[in-house]
This record gives sequence, structure tokens and C-alpha cells, in this order.
Amino acid sequence: MVLRIIFMGTPEFAVPCLDMLVKEGYDVAAVITQPDKPKGRGNRLAAPPVKEYALEHGLEVLQPVKVRTKEYALQLRSYKPDLFVTCAYGRILTGEVLGIPPMGCINVHASLLPLYRGAAPIQWAIINGEKETGITTMYTDEGLDTGDMLLKKAIAITDDMTAGELHDKLSVMGAEVLKETLEKLKEGKLERIPQPEGATYAPIIEKDMGRINWSKPALHIHNLVRGTDPWPGAFTTYANGRMRIWKTQVVDGSKEGLEPGTILKVSKEGIFAACGSGVVKITEIQTDSGKRMSVQSYIMGHKIIEGEKFE
Repeated sequence: MVLRIIFMGTPEFAVPCLDMLVKEGYDVAAVITQPDKPKGRGNRLAAPPVKEYALEHGLEVLQPVKVRTKEYALQLRSYKPDLFVTCAYGRILTGEVLGIPPMGCINVHASLLPLYRGAAPIQWAIINGEKETGITTMYTDEGLDTGDMLLKKAIAITDDMTAGELHDKLSVMGAEVLKETLEKLKEGKLERIPQPEGATYAPIIEKDMGRINWSKPALHIHNLVRGTDPWPGAFTTYANGRMRIWKTQVVDGSKEGLEPGTILKVSKEGIFAACGSGVVKITEIQTDSGKRMSVQSYIMGHKIIEGEKFE
């Protein structure tokens, strides 16, 4: 049996799932993605990565502005899909839409549910210092990632892993778990597991969330730096200008009597800064007028003065 599927997804994270469906020979009746959006300095309209992939592979693409209309539901029904598959689509589907495919709607979510429901599970897992996350496939209902779970696969989060690195690993893993989920669905071996209590949430990441609060512990700051890389990036203020902090380490060091944010030492090894508790070593930075670079390279042409403060 070849399942007829409508796929819904938007960012780069969702592309491997769509690619798997195509390569495994599923009948992808249509691809639904969000509308093109302005991007870059010129604010030119740019297509979502899922749309780019779909067009390259001759798939029909729909980009509805509104998803809660009768017309949209009728349009989806006209494709006569067996199943919906969603991955990082970015829209909550209505009960009317979810009721269209007889086999339901399967979602690929980048966390071990019920932990980190919501828009930014990858970033928040790192910001909160989790040691493990993963992929959960689930049946979609009208709530926010509240449907019955299907399959899970876990991955370790290493101490220096960034959100970008974890994103790429989970993107590939998502396609693997989806493939296994669909195989079990066709075999009639999928088990629905209601989500237990204890859900946590991962709200959307805002641009100003990268600002470093130096009164926080060193580990908290290190996790913020990792969790906001590549976007929006952690930042602080130095010499009346913004400085992005791209790489840090938590190190042993004394900061007795010094205010959080005080620059303790500057060397080719990095910038050592006092935190609310502990010390971080900053090894990669970027000013608004410059490129991302190592501290060793930066201090060859610029001064960072010991005893001054990051704000």
C-alpha cells in the first residue's frame, strides 16, 4: 500500500522528513508551507526551504495565508489524502482539517514529549542545561503538542553543543524516526501512548533573549551562549557598543569582591569574566562592525581592558 500524504512544514529542519517521503516512494499529493517572507538587508521575498525542495522535485506547493477557512479545508479534502505529516509547520490545525485524512495526522517534534512542547524545543533544551533530548512522533490534536505519542529516540547533549549543531542532528533523526513510524503504521503496529503529566513549554525565542545577565551563574551564561547560537546570538555591552559572545567555557577562577561582568584577564587564551557565581572564559566574539573571530585574533588589533565591565 502506497500512502497518499500531504506534507506540512516550513524551515530547513523539515526538509529531511520531506526528502525521506520522496525517496521512500510515498505519494506526496501536496506540500503545504508558510508564505514567502522578506529576508536580508534588501527585504526581498524568500521562499521557505521546504518550498524550495518541493519545487525542485516537482511537488505541488500550497502557501495559504489563512488555515482556518472552509475553503482551505475543502481544498485539502480534494486531494483525498490518507494521512497528513507535519514537521515544524508553524501553524495549529483545526479539528475540521485534522479530521480530513482517515489515518490522521502525524507530527515530528524535536523533544522528548511531554517536555518542551512549543516553538523552540531545541534552543530551550540547551539554555536550560538539559543533558538529553530527542525526537517524538505523535498524533496531532488541536492542542499545542498534546497528542498521543508514537515513537521516541533520544540523543545526548554534550557540554559544548550549540543549538545549531543540535538542530542539524535532530533534523536527520526526525526523518529516521518518521520513516520507522510510517512503517509501523502500515504494519498496524503503532501504539498510541497518551502524554503523562509534567509537561514543560518552549516558547518562541525573541531577539532580545540573547542579552547576558552577568549576575547569573557561569554555567547559566555558558548555556545561554550555546542555546542562542546561531540565532539570535548572546550579547553584552562593552565600551558603549554591542559585543556578541559566540563561544565560552566555564572555568575555575577567583572573582572575590568583584562585580559580575568584570573582566578579570585578557590573553590569547580568551577573556575571563566574573559571573554571579563562577567565571567564564570567552574565546570567540563579534562586534557590530566586525566579523565573528577568536579573541586571540581580535586583541591583535583591539584593546579589551582588564578591570572594566561587560554590561
